[in-house]
Amino acid sequence: GDTAGCTFCHTSSEERCSTCHQRHLFNPVVARKSEQCKACHWGKDHRDWEAYDISIHGVVWQTNKWDPTQFDLSKKLSEADYVGPTCQYCHLRGGHHNVQRLSTVYTSMGMSNADRGAPLWKEKRDTWVSVCDDCHSPRIARENLQAMHEACKDAGLKYTETFKVAENLMLDGMGEPMPKDLAPDWSGQH
Repeated sequence: GDTAGCTFCHTSSEERCSTCHQRHLFNPVVARKSEQCKACHWGKDHRDWEAYDISIHGVVWQTNKWDPTQFDLSKKLSEADYVGPTCQYCHLRGGHHNVQRLSTVYTSMGMSNADRGAPLWKEKRDTWVSVCDDCHSPRIARENLQAMHEACKDAGLKYTETFKVAENLMLDGMGEPMPKDLAPDWSGQH
C-alpha cells in the first residue's frame, strides 16, 4: 500500500496532465486551486498542505477563494493578480509547468534542508526571494528564508537526538520503552 501510494505521485507526475488538471474535466481553473496540490502533498510524509493551509497565505486563500475579485482563476497564472498566493502562483510561476524549478527545499530521508552550502543553493535561494518579492520586500523574503533554514537545522538536531535516545534504550536492554505494567491507562494514571 505504501509503495502504491508513493508511485502514484512519484512517477513523472509532471508528464501526466491529470495529476493537476483532473482527468474527466480538463479545466485550468481547477488546476489553479491550491486544493489540487493537496491530493499528493499532505499527510504524515508530506505536510506541505497543512503548512500552507495554516500559513497567512493559506488563510487568505481559504477566506477569499470564492470571491472572483480576489482570486480570478480564469486568468492565466502569468496574468494573475491575486490578493495572496496559491501554491500554483509561486511554484508554477507564470504558468511554467516544472514545479521543482521554483522549489528551494529538497527532501532526503524525511529531513529537509534549505541550504547545504553549494552554489546551487545560493541560486535556488535567490530564485525563492525573487518569487516572494512579487509581493514582499527582498529583505523580508531573505529573513523568512533564513528563519526556515534555522528551523530545519533545529528539527534535524532534534531528529538525531531522538534516534540517539532510542538507540541508547535498545543498548540498555529496554527494547520496549513502555512495558505494559508501566503504561498509563486511559486517564493518564499508572
